[in-house]
Amino acid sequence: MGPLSGLRVLDLTTVLMGPYAGQILGDFGADVIKIEPPQGDIIRQVGPARHERMGALYLNSNRSKRTISLDLKKPEAREALLRLAETADVLVTNIRPKAMAKLGLSYEDVAAVSPGIIYAALVGYGQNGPYADRPAYDDLIQGGACIPYSFTRAGAPASYVPAAISDRVVGFAGVNAILAALFESSRSGKGQKIEVPMFETMVSVIMADHMGGLTFEPPMDKGGYPRQLSPDRRPYQTKDGYVCALIYNDCHWERFTAAIGCAATLATDARFATFSGRMAHIDEVYAELAKTMLTRTTAEWLTLFDEADIPVMPMHSFESVMEDPHLVATGFFQTMEHPSEGTVRSMAVPTAFSRTPASVEHLAPRLGEDGPGILAETGFSADEIADLTASGALFVETGD
Repeated sequence: MGPLSGLRVLDLTTVLMGPYAGQILGDFGADVIKIEPPQGDIIRQVGPARHERMGALYLNSNRSKRTISLDLKKPEAREALLRLAETADVLVTNIRPKAMAKLGLSYEDVAAVSPGIIYAALVGYGQNGPYADRPAYDDLIQGGACIPYSFTRAGAPASYVPAAISDRVVGFAGVNAILAALFESSRSGKGQKIEVPMFETMVSVIMADHMGGLTFEPPMDKGGYPRQLSPDRRPYQTKDGYVCALIYNDCHWERFTAAIGCAATLATDARFATFSGRMAHIDEVYAELAKTMLTRTTAEWLTLFDEADIPVMPMHSFESVMEDPHLVATGFFQTMEHPSEGTVRSMAVPTAFSRTPASVEHLAPRLGEDGPGILAETGFSADEIADLTASGALFVETGD
């Protein structure tokens, strides 16, 4: 059982940011109950699927959870959720606060029945600013947090990172905040509301690297970390492919120049001789390296860098990473049997605990499949569950 065994979390989230946070808590052993509307989380519809509403992106963001489907627009469903909240330690939501208040599920509403609860609101923007009511999605937050601009500073077209990086990073930030609040609660015995905004969180992540001269008043430059913004900071093209290497400190450079037979360069060319010199001429350094990398094959460079103890990795594809020898040895990609979806590939929990190991106890559930059982263990009678089902307040998906 993981380190959060015994913790109960109500996961009232959709798409990626909130569900990913809930999955991490579930992987760590918490009993995470995903609460969905009758139509299900929209992310169920994204990616290849063997059954409707069981898309690949949903499967990879909602494991280690149980699910109940409640139509929270119905008063009886809201009352059911509040009864669940009485048994919960944490409620996580990424529904906009005004919508939660309209449902009668604001922090004040939930705390009235569960005073000790940690109520984590993962929001788009801090609620004390003019963007408070705006919708937020990963692409928008990447743009606001200077990511596309960073590409233009590196001489490339304005682009988004081709991954939901804001959702994932802020999901981690949400977990951090929840665990901090739980620690404080263990001392004070009190609950509280947490607000984790996407925009502010991602600006803090990106600008920590790129404040540069904007750190000072008056500014010393227009910001930006030159090495990260260098046009040639990219995987190096080789004779037959690409390699990812970082020849960074002085020891790396000494071993690299010795291995390729040009050790004298460090003594004669100020651009390469010292760390500060390389940073000051980083565009030239990367450009020269790019030319050098074209002289050997990827396999030759991997061998040379490994033997010289210089940081290196292959440039994997989505398929080849599954065959990476390190990940194969650690069992990172695991084949598992899903009760309805058959054989699926899942990723292991990356974090290792020596005494309370975290693991994937169960894969992402069908919509609402655990609802009746969750209500029964919370104290609902069979008649109450039947009434909720008959009224449409409780939904359980059946069939293929």
